[in-house]
Amino acid sequence: MERAETVEQFRQRLLQVIEQTGLTRSAFAQLVGLDRSTLTQLLSPENQRLPRAETVVAIARQAQVSCDWLLGVSQEARRGAELVQAALEIEAGASSPMDARLQRWHAEAAGYKIRYVPTTLPDLLKTEEVIRYEYGEQGDKVHERQLEQSEARLAYSRRPETEIEVCCSLQTIEAFARGETIWRDLPLPDRRDQLEKMIELVDELYPTFRLFLYDGRQRYSAPMNVFGPMRATLYVGDMFFVFNATEQIRVLTRHFDQLIRAAVVQPTDVSDFLQQQLLHLEESSGKNGERRTA
Repeated sequence: MERAETVEQFRQRLLQVIEQTGLTRSAFAQLVGLDRSTLTQLLSPENQRLPRAETVVAIARQAQVSCDWLLGVSQEARRGAELVQAALEIEAGASSPMDARLQRWHAEAAGYKIRYVPTTLPDLLKTEEVIRYEYGEQGDKVHERQLEQSEARLAYSRRPETEIEVCCSLQTIEAFARGETIWRDLPLPDRRDQLEKMIELVDELYPTFRLFLYDGRQRYSAPMNVFGPMRATLYVGDMFFVFNATEQIRVLTRHFDQLIRAAVVQPTDVSDFLQQQLLHLEESSGKNGERRTA
């Protein structure tokens, strides 16, 4: 983090701490043992200097927050052992990568860029039939919950202040179009409808929603989300690994950046790629004597 960015982060969090105490600035300065003029300087937008270490410690002690949080090194305000535990949390009981917790994390990161690698197809682009197929073994309640989450994420992506980037392997979409791997029992008309919906939505939502396709033979990524600077998550089947420390979030952000740099299909070309998959699907259905259903 650049020095100027650190100074600004400290200023913003100091303002937050003072507001949470409910004290006047003079009273807060007295509480932590600062001169009123020193506090005024620290809070000035023109200030380019960090406080002395003992000043940071005094503020952190009185506010019951960590020094790392005050300086923007961590996104967690908790201290000591609590901070170490909070840097990586395990959120168990996640029935799917579209778990309801994602909606809360999206809301908390409002105004920041959201980035994610889906487990299969991008969640907000899925049709109802595909969602029901993918979660067919988990019951009607799970179906309804996943449908609600998909609709919520689509509605979120349509908000003017949102910015979402998604990275997916092109082989995942090719396998879907051909009805391979987990989709081998999904009827062709449902696969056709899904591709058509994806074409419609990637065109409608661009540029606030951008889909990048990378070559899965050259790159790999586990399902993950990066919620701006707030947190990052990895989905490992029935739980999320939730990362709250700034450096951990940056590592996963750099990983996502590498996927974007390696993309072989850019967002402006995704619609054409999907059209090609739809054409291959139609050709395949003709060769196999499958009829298009109305």
